[in-house]
Amino acid sequence: MQKLKNKVALVSGSGRGIGREIALKLASDGARIVVNDLDAAPANEVVAAVRAAGGEAVACIGSVTQADFGQRFVSTALESFGGIDIIVNNAGFTWDNVIQKMSDEQWEDILAVHLTAPFRILRAAAEFIRESSKKEAELGTPVFRKVVNISSTSGVYGNAGQANYAAAKAGINGLTKALAKEWGRYKVNVNSVAFGLIKTRLTEADAQADASIDIDGRRIKVGVNPQILKNAESLIPLGRGGTPEEAAGAVYMFCIPESNYVSGQVLVCGGGRP
Repeated sequence: MQKLKNKVALVSGSGRGIGREIALKLASDGARIVVNDLDAAPANEVVAAVRAAGGEAVACIGSVTQADFGQRFVSTALESFGGIDIIVNNAGFTWDNVIQKMSDEQWEDILAVHLTAPFRILRAAAEFIRESSKKEAELGTPVFRKVVNISSTSGVYGNAGQANYAAAKAGINGLTKALAKEWGRYKVNVNSVAFGLIKTRLTEADAQADASIDIDGRRIKVGVNPQILKNAESLIPLGRGGTPEEAAGAVYMFCIPESNYVSGQVLVCGGGRP
């Protein structure tokens, strides 16, 4: 039996990597997905993959940092599927530097994508959630909804060279705990998943080879030195970095009915490494 049958899930940054696997995982259990990516091609590919497997999905293209994105994302779900049950705030990227070399732009852009954007998406969903909860209570048919914010071990423990990212991810954990208290009355479970080393195109790229990604027309250097990556994996009790599919599994646990009494928590998905 599909535990998420007909649930409507919004997953930001779901055209690639971890977000893609989250979207596919939720869809495989019956959820209808609103896919988001900066670029149309990967978003539409995920929509096609969901539909090919017999599911339902639509795309909402664009940067989560745009001022009107939160409302547009929410409106896409309501207009396409008539509701909202799950919100996964996953979109993001890293732009690292030591603090004395970090520009205001680096600081502000990382906070914008990892903290301000989720805030705007959740604020845009608030009216629907409040009104729906009231109606469901009156009818005696309560519905549990789920918010899963993607954090990082950098936001829990800190990480050298990531003052901006660590601050943003610590902030999303604070937002999670505050909203769990605000929205508990509406039967909304709000939790964070803090990923450790997950092997994606961003972490597996060789930083020495000038790997980069395009963010709103700006080239951002990405990648990890292979030796640093090897050393990091050696410190993980499970002996390796995680896969995007495993990362999606951690998010899935917070979306199913078994987590209806879990809220305001930060789950570290890091293979046992603190």
